[in-house]
Parts: sequence; structure tokens; C-alpha cells
Amino acid sequence: MKRRTFLAASGALAAASALPAAAFAQGAAAASALTAAWTGPFGGVPAFDKVAVADFPAAYELAMKTERGEIDAIAANPAPADFDNTIAALERSGDLINRVGMFGGVWSSTLSTPELRAQEKVLNPKLAAHSDETLQNEKLFARIEAVYEGRAKLTPEQQRLTWVYWNRFVRAGAKLSPADKKRVAQINQELAALFTSFSQNLLADETDYVLYLRTESELAGLPDDVRAAAAVAAEERGKKGEWAILNTRSSMDPFLTYSSRRDLREKVWRTYYSRGDNGDAKDNNANIKKILKLRFERAQLLGYATHAHWRLEAAMAKTPEAAMELMTRVWPSAIGRVKEEVAEMQAIADKERAGIRIEPWDYRYYAEKVRAARYDLDMNQIKPYMQLEKLREGMFWAAGEVYGFEFVQVADIPVAHPDIRVWEVRKAGQHVGLWYFDPYARAGKRSGAWMNAYRRQEKFDRPITTIVSNNSNFVKGAPGEPVLISWDDAETMFHEFGHAIHGLNSDVNYPSLAGTAVPRDYVEFPSQINEHWLPTQQVLSKYALHHKTGAPIPQALVDRLEKAKTFRQGFDVTEYLSSALIDMKLHLAGGADIDPDAFERDELAKLGMPSEVVMRHRTPQFGHVFASDGYSAGYYSYLWSETLALDVVDAFKSAPGGMYDKAMATKLHDNVMSVGNSIDPAIAYRTLMGRDVDVKAYLRDKGFPTA
Repeated sequence: MKRRTFLAASGALAAASALPAAAFAQGAAAASALTAAWTGPFGGVPAFDKVAVADFPAAYELAMKTERGEIDAIAANPAPADFDNTIAALERSGDLINRVGMFGGVWSSTLSTPELRAQEKVLNPKLAAHSDETLQNEKLFARIEAVYEGRAKLTPEQQRLTWVYWNRFVRAGAKLSPADKKRVAQINQELAALFTSFSQNLLADETDYVLYLRTESELAGLPDDVRAAAAVAAEERGKKGEWAILNTRSSMDPFLTYSSRRDLREKVWRTYYSRGDNGDAKDNNANIKKILKLRFERAQLLGYATHAHWRLEAAMAKTPEAAMELMTRVWPSAIGRVKEEVAEMQAIADKERAGIRIEPWDYRYYAEKVRAARYDLDMNQIKPYMQLEKLREGMFWAAGEVYGFEFVQVADIPVAHPDIRVWEVRKAGQHVGLWYFDPYARAGKRSGAWMNAYRRQEKFDRPITTIVSNNSNFVKGAPGEPVLISWDDAETMFHEFGHAIHGLNSDVNYPSLAGTAVPRDYVEFPSQINEHWLPTQQVLSKYALHHKTGAPIPQALVDRLEKAKTFRQGFDVTEYLSSALIDMKLHLAGGADIDPDAFERDELAKLGMPSEVVMRHRTPQFGHVFASDGYSAGYYSYLWSETLALDVVDAFKSAPGGMYDKAMATKLHDNVMSVGNSIDPAIAYRTLMGRDVDVKAYLRDKGFPTA
């Protein structure tokens, strides 16, 4: 029971329906690719090339049955409970369900099909019930509690692991009455169904709503690389000779930034921000209402005032009040900056005699005009130097300088799709792990960018190295042409690679404590630090190379980029923070009967939300919060983590070696990157910095007042 892995690890859980009984009656041979132990090099690798979607039901049934036997054996052990026969035994259990769940998560998030989505509707409630069966096992919890009460004689890492298990079981309802346990389990199954419905609705809207452009006039203002990517996207959808603007952020954002066709900007904007909110069969508002009610009921049964109080008890923030305090400190500066930004944009529009008032679909477009006027900086000047593959090499180089990693591409490793490539990661000549890279958008792949851990590091029985992946949604260019990405996308790529680096640096005994298995408001901290190696002179001079000439990005252009780094921070912070505030307010509302659209509108009005900006994730498309419990009442975590990260970045920049200072890099590795959750994050941070976090570094970075 190393970690609980569900079919849709990406957050796509499902609504109840039915599969033919025959689907569950397939033999072990049919599911062998999913259930077999991994073989091959590097301690075994996933057999992605042998996966058949039809095999998932039988594989999950076998995996649940196997883990149930493992758990029953631990719970029924006649020997007195101790660390080895209870806690360590739990760490050794669950290998099969974790392997199957890994495959399920990859297929659900990157290769979804109608057949798989039908399976999810059946399997995810079953998996939720299976998890509750373990977490509510009275005999098992009695053994865990016995070890917990005697934990003083254990090593510090064993004490931490014992607490993690004890806390997980208690927070899941291990101490409740039988009737309350039963109701909590029912709620979890209902939520699993609703999460899947939410995710599948969102994926359908992202897949089905595509804007096809057919004339040159409709392409006005779009750079060549954006046009080329749109042409490839259209051709992939059987529309050769046209251009497709997909309903994903990576396609929407550049269109809104560069298209001079205001009517089409509005159309793209409305289509994107109405995902899950179209009043049709894929509308998510009813799902959200039910999810909020069920979360509140569960929190009450578990003894908490609200779902937010339950969620944050185990986070670094500890309480919703602490998270709200940080958010409300930053919010006035963010919306104040938006007013300044809008005034500058409106002045340009008026000077051009555009005859418009700045609307949300104008913000990115006119912001670029302001950037050019104020900083003599057109981001189209940056993009020719932002080659996807060169930046990947830059990520590798920086990770080598800071952590000593070496990346060697390997062939003949099975992959789930031909676009995916694999690298071996080494340190001081020793194998550390594998890194899989899945960069391109495709049908059935959810939007955005993320990191997955296919296997966590451990060494308590024998050394097992980690396998991680980074996944993006860049649009392919023409064959043979380099893929050019925006500066923002480059930052995102470094960010997500930071999660992978966190996993690859892990050096703990127990997999439940390894890598990114840390509180939600701490997990983004290492990845946000990693963004800050992108703008270093060392990376830009070597890897920001012009895609035609090979020349490095001019220093004068880098200087203008640095001067403009606080540009549009009003928009960026307000767009994010409004989502985080609405998330928290929704979950602090308790059992109120909420109309999601009305709640969003009314609460944003109370906050003074500028009309020219919309939430980064409107409620009906807020997958972080409603596709799983993952970031529920926890979207504030990005702000919390960035506050930590920028404090550490300040320390790097003040050190003799700057961002590549060896002493700071060693301290970061030893106190954060390698320890996972084996140490309380607050203690780890204080050990690294010698004090608690100072929020002023964050405010300075955004150009906000620090008083």
C-alpha cells in the first residue's frame, strides 16, 4: 500500500454505468501486459507497447483482489504489531495495483478513448470503495496505532512514515462509528463518479470545439510559427488547407496574443472560457453542486468545520485562515496593477482610434503593444530563439550544473505513443532513473502540462530507482521544422521539469515518503525554483539559439526581457489568484446551496475583480479542484509555494555563485530535493534558510509594494 493510485491518476474519475460482465471475466493472460512484473533494463520498465485498453477491467479486478489479500494478511498477523510487520509490510504491499494504476493514469490523461471512458465510469467507484475498505479496516488500524504509540524507539524516518500512515487512516475515518464509516465510503464512491463525469465533460469540450480558419484574412496578425502549427492541427483533423485553433490553452493563448481580428479573438475567448458551461449535456455546474455538498458532508462526518479545514490540516499552511491571509495580502496589489495595465492599453487603443473599450479578449493583444512601446520588446522577437529541443537541452545542462545529473537518450524502451522519448539519468556515473518526454498535443490527451511518477524511488529492501515523465501540449510544426514556443511556455516547461528533478533527486528509504510525495502547498516549491534557471545568462547564451541562424539570443534583447519581467504581473497574478480565492471560498461556504456560476460572479464582484480579466480556471472547467480532490481548497498552493521559492531564489542570487552557487545547491539538495516527505516541510525549510519564509521576495519579484 505504498500509495493509492486510481485509474485516472490525472484526475479523470468517473460516473457509474455498466460494462458487459464479459469485460470483467477476461483471464489473467489477457491482462498480463498490465499485471506482469516489469522486465528489461534499469530495474524493469513499463511495457507500454503491449497495453490494450480492453485489458484494464480484468487487470484492475486482479489488482484489487491481490492487494486485498496482502492487507488481510497484515491485519491478521498474530504477532504483536511492530514497524516491520505492519508499517514496512504496508510499504511492500500494493505493487500490482500501483503498476496497473500507473498504466491507467497514462491512458486516461494522454490516450483517452470512448472505450476507456466507459471503463472509468465503472472502475473508479470500485477503486474508491476498495481504498475505503483498506482505510476503514479496524484490525489494520489497530496495528498501525499500536506502532504509532510506540514510535519513540524508531528512527526519525520510520517515525515520519508511521505518522503518515496513522494520519492518513485517521483523516479517512478510521476512528468513526461503523455507520459513519459506511457513509464516508458511499460519499467517496459518489465523488469518484462525479469527478469522472466532470473530467470527461471537460475533455469533450476541449476536443469537440475547434475553430477552423479558411481565409488569409482570418490569419491576420498571426506569426508564421502559429500559422504553421494551426495548419498541422487542421491537417491532423482531416482539414488540409485550413487552420485549426484548438480549444486548449496552448492554442488559445497565442491566438489571443497576436490575432488582429477582434471578432475572432472574442469567439476563441468565449469558446475557451465557456468549457463545461454551455448548458448542454456536458455542462459541469450540476456536478460541482453535488461535489461541494458531498465534500461538506464528509468533512462534517470526519469532525471538521468544512472541507477546507479538513484539507489544510495536513498542508504546510495548516488552516484556511493562514492561506486566506496570504492571498488577501497580495490581492489588492494585483488588482491595483491591473487598473494601471488596462489604462495603458486603453490609451494605445484610443491612439489607434480603435473605438473600443478593453475587454478580456483584448488583454493579451494590447498588452503586447504596451510591451513593445514601453520596453521596445516584442515577444515575437524572443520566440525565434525558443526552440523546444534546444530548451530541453538547456534544462538538462542546468540540472547537471546544479545537481550533477547527466541525461543520455536511450532507444528500445517501450513507449505509449511514438512521440514519446526516453532518457537515462545518471549522477557520478551511477544510474539515477529514467525521464520520459511526451511534448505534443493529440486527441485524447488532456490540456496543460504536468509531471507523472511512473515509479517512486526506494531503498529499504533493495535500491529501486525512479521513473518520471513530463507531459506537454505543444502543437507540432511542419515536418522537419523546429517547434518554437513562447517564453511563458518555456517557463512552464522548466517548472514541470522541476517536479521531475524533485523525483530524480529523491534519496529516502520508503516510497511513501519519496520525491514529490509531500503536502500540496509544498510540492510546487522545488518546481517553481527550477523556473529561475531559464533566464540565466548561462542557459540563454548556450541554448536560446535562433532557429535559422543558430546565433544566440542578443544580450540587448535579454536585457529588455529582464527589464520587462514585472510586466503584466497584474494580469498574471489576478488571473491565478482569483481562481485560488474562489476555490477557497467555495469550500468555506459549508453546506450552502451553491449555484456555481452565480457564486463565481457574486464573489468576484465582492473582491473587486476587474472586468477585463477572467479567472484562469473558471469554476465549470476547474479540473484542479473538481476532477479529483487533488487541489480542492488547495489552489492557493501555487502562491504559497512561490513565496517559498522566491525567498530561496533571492538566497541563490545573493550567493557568490549566483543561481549556480555550489554551496546553496548542496543545501537545497540536502534539505529539500533529496528528503521528500521524510522530514516535516516546515522544518526542512527552516533548516535550509535558517528562518521562516519572508514574503517580501515574492512581492518584489512581481513589482508590488512590500510595505
